[in-house]
Amino acid sequence: MMNSAVIDRHFSVLFWGCFILGLALTLLFASNQILTGDQTQMLYKGYLGARTGEWLSFGNAASAVGNVPGSLSSYIVGLPLLVWDSPWAPMGLLMGLHILAFLMLDAVIKNSFDQNVRLVFMLVYWLNPWLMFENLLYNPSYLFFAAALHLWSAFQLRNAPSFLHTVLHVLAIGFAMQLHYSWPVLAVVSTYLFYRRLIHIHWFGLFSGMALILISLVPYLMEYQKNSSISRESDRYIGYGAVHVYPVFKALLYWVRYGSLLFSNKLIAGSEFDWFSGSENIKNILRYGWQGLLYLVGVATVILSARINYQAWNKVKGMIKRPLYDSMLNHESWLLLYAFAALSGVLIASALSPVTFSYWHLIIALPAALLPMLAKAQDWLANPTIKRYRLLYGLFGYLLAVNVMAACDSEKFSYSVSYTGQVERYLTQQEAIPVNR
Repeated sequence: MMNSAVIDRHFSVLFWGCFILGLALTLLFASNQILTGDQTQMLYKGYLGARTGEWLSFGNAASAVGNVPGSLSSYIVGLPLLVWDSPWAPMGLLMGLHILAFLMLDAVIKNSFDQNVRLVFMLVYWLNPWLMFENLLYNPSYLFFAAALHLWSAFQLRNAPSFLHTVLHVLAIGFAMQLHYSWPVLAVVSTYLFYRRLIHIHWFGLFSGMALILISLVPYLMEYQKNSSISRESDRYIGYGAVHVYPVFKALLYWVRYGSLLFSNKLIAGSEFDWFSGSENIKNILRYGWQGLLYLVGVATVILSARINYQAWNKVKGMIKRPLYDSMLNHESWLLLYAFAALSGVLIASALSPVTFSYWHLIIALPAALLPMLAKAQDWLANPTIKRYRLLYGLFGYLLAVNVMAACDSEKFSYSVSYTGQVERYLTQQEAIPVNR
């Protein structure tokens, strides 16, 4: 059994070994994804641009409020296809963005916590089924990059203004804006960080970033004037969540779930075990046993996540208001205040939204939701014991088992499908997209 000294000595092997394992799981999820309307919307816009030169100026259709503004979802799929005409080209870019997101977040964690916490971060983020599920080619999958860039750039601005980091911070919000309507969560975080003097804005960088976003939206604004189909009337209204309360409570529950092992039902409730046995009785035993285990562990860790969030709140509640003078905070306190701001953004966005959020609407907040867990891990591993390390090994094994099952036998992924084959069949049905460029 490894102790702390052995882990310190072999840290690089353990860390990068888990990283490579995560890459292998990423490829497994990507290759086994079941194509649905979410992915085909992205594929249509990308292939249309790459093969005909027609780049649509609006993104995927969203619930109740029309299409997401901007051309980014067309270019983010189409430009890789211009380099390599393969369904794996846009998936390669998505996986590359996930890697960049991980490296940015790890850089923040490395500067804020002990080395052992980086291993915990590797487990609860890079091997997290919430993240692995987002190896689908649809717009929320790109939000991890926006969230990571937002946190990393804010962390760079905590002591002094910087033109480059301010531009990148603003562009993180603009990037999310052109992919999903959850971008206000990041905007609320930035507003709070500025109010609390947790970041120092470079004003020319701020206006430069905003100008770049506005320029990128010009084609969409022109299209909006003449194409009413990209907007949608709804019987819902801004503030629906606040009036009906439940949407806000549901958003709070998702925040707690993101810090737990209670994953999406699309990952844990669709296993059929057809690959294991042809007997329905055996398959039913395995289905109910597997789901029972997942829900038992999930509910227990939701309670634990809620408790850790409450403890984190008690740590920072006296620091929330803006001080009279700039004050230096340690990195852990800064990150917990960032997490508080992200939770506030989640609650405000859910209160204002005309729709009731599901997990993908708020997945942009997942990295921030893990920060209280990492702060707790810092305390927990300050006095490491064999029992605590055994729990980490158990967590590793559990996450590996859930990921392999979800990638091969769940509602959105199956060992029996081919990603490339599905894309090729879809393209043959689209008359607007030529077979060859």
